[in-house]
Amino acid sequence: MNLKQNYLTESGCYKAGKRITVKGLMIHSVGCPQPKADVFMKNWNRADANACVHAIVEPDGDVYQLLPWDFRGWHCGGGANNTHIGVEMTEPATIRYTGGSSWTETGDGKNTKNHVLAAYKCAVELFAYLCGQFGLDPMADGVIISHSEGCKRSIASNHGDVEHLWSKFGLSMQQFRKDIKAAMEGSTAEDSLTAIMGKAKATAGQMASYLKKKNPAVPQSVLDMIPLYLSEGEAEGVKGDIAFAQSCLETGNFTFSGSAVTLLQNNFCGLGVTQRGKTGLSFESPQLGIRAQIQHLKAYASTDKLRNALAVKWYTKTGHGGGGN
Repeated sequence: MNLKQNYLTESGCYKAGKRITVKGLMIHSVGCPQPKADVFMKNWNRADANACVHAIVEPDGDVYQLLPWDFRGWHCGGGANNTHIGVEMTEPATIRYTGGSSWTETGDGKNTKNHVLAAYKCAVELFAYLCGQFGLDPMADGVIISHSEGCKRSIASNHGDVEHLWSKFGLSMQQFRKDIKAAMEGSTAEDSLTAIMGKAKATAGQMASYLKKKNPAVPQSVLDMIPLYLSEGEAEGVKGDIAFAQSCLETGNFTFSGSAVTLLQNNFCGLGVTQRGKTGLSFESPQLGIRAQIQHLKAYASTDKLRNALAVKWYTKTGHGGGGN
């Protein structure tokens, strides 16, 4: 991380000079396909600008500090402006927004992935530094949050970042907090990240035992499909136990409590859920749903071609298969 102080002295936010007691840190993503920080710095460094964050992160490791850390920023449209430092990450030029926080790739998928992962790594290092500066515990409730998590806590406006980008690459806020803690203890983000590609370590029996412990009421149909994670994963070179862990996280250990999908959709990782209130995709069978999940994981972790046929979504209302997943 290369921290550069570049205060936006013409900003109304800077000139207001209001101080806060820092209680946490909020991570944002800029919400448009722009990889360069200076574009935003020029836009925010005006008296009439209505936004200003404390720092912005580029994937090359440059971090520009735009406000003193204890200044009140204009970064979240809610009460967290009074308590949290706000940090933005730039986004790759190889994406295009299609509505809300939904996006699609317009260029090299490898560039998209590299940008997101590099910005993530830099953000981990910055947040570890700031936690040390302000005596913050990254694992404590409400200390490290995303903009979307702030919305759920009613302390920020309704945005989908940063999960709208991170989820495509197997990243999560839970992992972010763990990586920050590890960095504070001398590890790096790579030390605590888990590879998607490779051989599964857990057996079907071990995964079933874990799930029954977490959800004693789990349906037998769910237990019966656990071996599919291993067989579908083995076919594509993806760790099936990692895909299973993702499903446990996304479905609340298959309770589907608060989930955007149901058991009958055969969609166990929230495919197609790109914003609040949007219903996820449906698949004809558990095997096809798990295959789609495995193929998505492979697409973001490898450039190798798929070995199985591409899983397709299923339109339950019309009773026929849909287009490519």
